[in-house]
Amino acid sequence: METLRNWGAIAPGLVALAAFAALACSSQGDGTTEAGGSAGGLAGPGTSGSGATGGSSATGGSSATDGSSGVTGGVGGSGGRPSSGDAGAGGMGAGSGSGGSGGEAQSAGCGSATAPKSGRFSIDVGGATREYILAVPDGYDSNRAYRLIFTWHPRGGSAEQVATGFGGGYYGLQSRAAGSAIFVSPEGIDQGWANTGGRDIAFLRAMLDRLRAELCIDESRIFSTGFSYGGMMSYAIGCAMGDVFRAIAPMSGALYSGCDNGDHPVAMWGSHGDADNVVPLDNGRTARDVFLERNGCDQQTKPVDPSPCVSYEGCDAGYPVVWCEFSGGHAMPSNSGESIWRFFSQF
Repeated sequence: METLRNWGAIAPGLVALAAFAALACSSQGDGTTEAGGSAGGLAGPGTSGSGATGGSSATGGSSATDGSSGVTGGVGGSGGRPSSGDAGAGGMGAGSGSGGSGGEAQSAGCGSATAPKSGRFSIDVGGATREYILAVPDGYDSNRAYRLIFTWHPRGGSAEQVATGFGGGYYGLQSRAAGSAIFVSPEGIDQGWANTGGRDIAFLRAMLDRLRAELCIDESRIFSTGFSYGGMMSYAIGCAMGDVFRAIAPMSGALYSGCDNGDHPVAMWGSHGDADNVVPLDNGRTARDVFLERNGCDQQTKPVDPSPCVSYEGCDAGYPVVWCEFSGGHAMPSNSGESIWRFFSQF
C-alpha cells in the first residue's frame, strides 16, 4: 500500500475539494452539511459564547495553557488492545456508556493529582502553536481509565463548532457517553486538515503524548470521528495509526488528508451520501476499501441497523467495517451520533 492509495481515483476529488473550500463559509445553516446552497453552510450558528461543553469555558481562563511549554514527554502505548471475539451485528452492539471493562491499558496519567480541567489549550508542534478544546467528564476520577475520542471539524469549521454543536456537542457523542469518555476537538490550520507534510498527524501525536501523561486514559479505547475534512482526517489516522486507534468513524470523507503506509487493522464505521457533489461517493468508497483490505474483510455484506447500513463479513475478529451509504448529498446521517456511539462503545 503506497501513500495516498489509488491516487488516480482520488485526484478528481481534489477538484471538488477546492470547490467546497471556496463554498465552505458561504452560508449559515444547521451545521449538518458542509458546502453552501440549499442544504445550509457548514459552520452553522453555534460558534459563539458558551465555550466547550462538559466543564469550564473553552476560551482562555485558568485552565488553558499559555503555549509556552512544549509537548510533555511521550508515554509509549502499552498495546494490549482487545482483538478476540466478534464485534457483533455490524458493530451496532449496545453499549451502556460505562467505562471500559477488562483489558484496560492505563496511561501514565492515571493517579495524577494535577489533571487538567476542560478548556482550550495550546501546544507546540515543531515550532508551530496548535490549539485544541478538551472536555473532561464532570466528576473525573484519576484512577478510572476513560475512553479518549478525537472529533475533527469540517472544512471552514472550528473546534468550538464541534464542541458546542452537532447534536449537543462532539457530534452528539458527549451526551451519550454519560461521563465515560474524554473528548478532544482540535483546531485545524486554515480551518481544515490538509495534513501537509504530515503536520496534522504530528499534531495528533503531540496531543496524545500530553494527554497520556496528564489524564487517565484507556489506551486500548482511543477513537476518531469527523465530518467531511474531519472524516478525511479520521481516514488518515486509521491509515497511519491503526496500532493506536481502536476505531474510526469518518462521515463523507476521502483520502485527501493522506493515507500513510500501514497494515494494522482498525475497526471502521463510515457513511457517505450517494448524491454527494462535494466529496464524490467513489472517493469515499476508495477510502473504505483501504480498511476492507486491511481488516481482511470479504465483499459479502449483511444489513444492520439502521438501514441502509451494511456490515462486511469475514473481517478479522474485533475489527468490523460498517458502511452506511444513504440517499442524500454532502451531509451527516440524521442518526450518526447514536450509530457512532454504539459502534465505539462495543469496544
